[in-house]
Amino acid sequence: MFTVSVRDHVMIAHSFRGEVFGPAQRLHGATYVVDVEFRRPELDENGLVVDIGRASDALKAIVGEYAYRNLDEMPEFEGMNTTTEALAKVIFDKMKAKIDAGEVGPGSDGLASMKVALHESHVAWAGYEGAL
Repeated sequence: MFTVSVRDHVMIAHSFRGEVFGPAQRLHGATYVVDVEFRRPELDENGLVVDIGRASDALKAIVGEYAYRNLDEMPEFEGMNTTTEALAKVIFDKMKAKIDAGEVGPGSDGLASMKVALHESHVAWAGYEGAL
């Protein structure tokens, strides 16, 4: 399987509901390094997995929706604990929509799967991956 990854970062604020979260129930900030890995079994006719520039632009647009925002105030997250795992799935779904719309360039219809990882620090991260 061939892979290409792009990376960006985002700073957000949020809080969690539930005793399991302890002090994180209070409003706090998080800075995530966001990696998206695109996978395909064969390269396209240009020798690419995906256009890195367009993939980078797509990721920048997605994380830009959340930059410096309090996720608790955003309607799309109403009633949701915006855990790292849950946010990875949100970013996956938004990137998949951009792929389906052709926004990452020609040949993206040959992508087989994708993985999104949100790094909270150099020692902890969470992710979501799935077929495309």
